[in-house]
Amino acid sequence: MQAYSYVDGKWHDGNPPVLGPLSHATWLSGIIFDGARAFEGTTPDLALHCERSIRSAKALGLRAPLTAGEVHELCLEGVRKFPSGAQLYIRPMFFAESGWIDPDPETTRFMLSVYESPMPDPTGNFRAMISPYRRPTPESAPTDAKASCLYPNSGRAMRLARENGFENAVILDQIGNVAEFATSNLFMVKDGTVMTPAPNGCFLNGITRQRVIKLLRDAGTPVVECQVTVNDLVNADEIFSTGNYAKVQPCNGIGERSLQPGPVYSLARKLYWEFAHKG
Repeated sequence: MQAYSYVDGKWHDGNPPVLGPLSHATWLSGIIFDGARAFEGTTPDLALHCERSIRSAKALGLRAPLTAGEVHELCLEGVRKFPSGAQLYIRPMFFAESGWIDPDPETTRFMLSVYESPMPDPTGNFRAMISPYRRPTPESAPTDAKASCLYPNSGRAMRLARENGFENAVILDQIGNVAEFATSNLFMVKDGTVMTPAPNGCFLNGITRQRVIKLLRDAGTPVVECQVTVNDLVNADEIFSTGNYAKVQPCNGIGERSLQPGPVYSLARKLYWEFAHKG
């Protein structure tokens, strides 16, 4: 895998060592990241991802030493190191070097990784189980940031799913309503209407999620942000996901119920690809 990483003002090949045993990010999780994509010569919504990285840093008590515009320019510089059209993951990060429990914002550092990462199969090929693990509330975790410390919970949900023969998991909120997939935002379709969990602070209101909602609405497809229950999923006509890694991808089954990619998923993916190539 070809990769370039930007640390302390310089580009490096591969995965250079950065964190030490005394770094706050190493032992107390003072680190955030964001993720964007480059593919087919496009970098859709890259500027929005860079802006969110700054907001996430602030929410975690860090102080970004770069502006969103500077992060954006570095991301594009990294993309240009690869052949045109390469399928890449773009990951800016801010982290604290020092601090006692609370990160010291004055020690915030920046690093960026840009690396080859093929886009997943557009037919989906993932089935999901309902996970017993739940998303934390804003009072119990920094859910207003794309903080690395939130991801071990998603990781254990994915591990349990794989142990039970699934590829992903549906995560519920604290009162038992659907929040998202372990790795992405969730959409379902019933009788031609798209439903997606309304943001309630416990999960990330993804940039790709927001983009797909707008694209579908502009195309005349009704999209309702609302409470979604497990029973709603079980009775859905279609289920699909949105997220930076795979962009728009169908879910092929919930629990024991099988599903096929449907017309609304196909429309959402088509609209997103058209949007990406207009940028």
